[in-house]
Amino acid sequence: MLQLSLSKMGLWLMAASPWLLLLLVGASWLLVQVLVWTYTSYDNARRLRGFPQPPKRNWFLGHLGLAPTHQPEQGLRNLTQQVANYPEFMIWMGPITPIILCHPDLIQTMDNASAAIAPKASVFYDFLKPWLGDGLLLSAGDKWSSHRRMLTPAFHFNILKLYMKNFNDSVNVMHAKWQHLVTEGHNRLDMFEHISLMTLDSLLKCVFSFHSNCQEKPSQYIAAIVELSALVAKRHQQIFLHLDFLYYLTPDGWRFHKACRLVHDFTDAVIQERRNTLPTEGIDDFLKAKDKAKTLDFIDVLLLTKDEDGKRLSDEDIRAEADTIMFGGHDTTASGLSWVLYNLAKHPEYQECCRQEVHELLRDREPKEIEWDDLAQLPFLTMCIKESLRLHPPVTVISRRCTQDIVLPDGRIIPKGVICLISIFGTHHNPSVWPDPEVYDPFRFDPENIKGRSPLAFIPFSAGPRNCIGQTFAMTEMKVVLALTLLHFRVLPDKEEPRRKPELILRAEGGLWLQLEPLSAGQQ
Repeated sequence: MLQLSLSKMGLWLMAASPWLLLLLVGASWLLVQVLVWTYTSYDNARRLRGFPQPPKRNWFLGHLGLAPTHQPEQGLRNLTQQVANYPEFMIWMGPITPIILCHPDLIQTMDNASAAIAPKASVFYDFLKPWLGDGLLLSAGDKWSSHRRMLTPAFHFNILKLYMKNFNDSVNVMHAKWQHLVTEGHNRLDMFEHISLMTLDSLLKCVFSFHSNCQEKPSQYIAAIVELSALVAKRHQQIFLHLDFLYYLTPDGWRFHKACRLVHDFTDAVIQERRNTLPTEGIDDFLKAKDKAKTLDFIDVLLLTKDEDGKRLSDEDIRAEADTIMFGGHDTTASGLSWVLYNLAKHPEYQECCRQEVHELLRDREPKEIEWDDLAQLPFLTMCIKESLRLHPPVTVISRRCTQDIVLPDGRIIPKGVICLISIFGTHHNPSVWPDPEVYDPFRFDPENIKGRSPLAFIPFSAGPRNCIGQTFAMTEMKVVLALTLLHFRVLPDKEEPRRKPELILRAEGGLWLQLEPLSAGQQ
């Protein structure tokens, strides 16, 4: 009986041994990873001792309290206080010890690093991957370099000139809606809500040649874009839902998946329809006809562009780039426009100077529209936009991950593997770079005052090889919208001061509300 039991035990051990071996190997691998991570973290912490740290909240939470998610305005104020003391500093949030850079001299080092040495950190950006795919925002390496070269012609001046009518038309629709609302007694409006719809309307025309009328009636596609942006921002605040397998089990995860499918289906349908209409020969004549009719759009350019080897973009690549433009081009521009209207509402003397500049430009012209050549004739309005982008940058921070040690000008080393947060907001509010940084002063951007200032002191569109490819597009749209808005309306501050809220872009808690006062023909 004993022999039988021992025999059975031996058979069980023989059967179980592969699983035991696998378990042992797995446990050993995990132990090695933990030891490597522990050593790397310790070594990095030792090498980062040369970087100052703000006072910790406590030994366990580290610096998590510096940017409380329930008080985003306080987080920005804390950052402003730290920047006054340190041009760079390290914060500790559990196992993560990012370096925050807030000075042009230090940013220059990261700016000089190639995209391979300082690529975008995957934290947060991965949330966008199911939506945006391998577009310019998320791609890396050779694919990013190739696509960047191929897409650059899509933002050439000759292409942007064709979009001027779209910008004028979209803002005129918004103004007509505002006139109607004011007539009904609704003169207090949330700028973000209205301007976001207007920028989406413009983008749909410029990217797809699609007239959605989304400012006047609901659009499923627009609703999906808005929902996706909101869901990504919400997920960023919920640390336990950073894990994909948990997130997609939640109602928010289901909504995100459904909205992604709707957006992708729309883009795919446009690409297929447009590809079927493209000629197989006579491309030059086709482009000339499109150019003459001013109907060339972003999809056309993507379908026709080739790399150095004559290879065109795949449908999947085109969809990724189109979706990326829709994501990156609407909220950032809406944020910039909303905050510049707020700043001009707070400073009526600057608002009136802008209005007079536009009035003089369009004095004898009907209809009152901004043309391409007019953009250079609005110097003060441009200064006001830039100063607002300094004070309220739409994107407050960008992240880079060091793939090798990076040496700063003073000899200190940012170790391999460390995440660098280039604080656009911190740099723009650094008193050693911008005296009285909290004061809105458009004359900072007077040509005489710019001389001698580092180009990295003002980086609302990022910097370096991965700067925003659409910055001229964005500035063009902002100039058109602001010029025509000030021509038709006076903007006044609301009774309540907005509280800033950095998410994907810099918003205001509960919206950015301003009061509108229509101007009569004589006042215009």
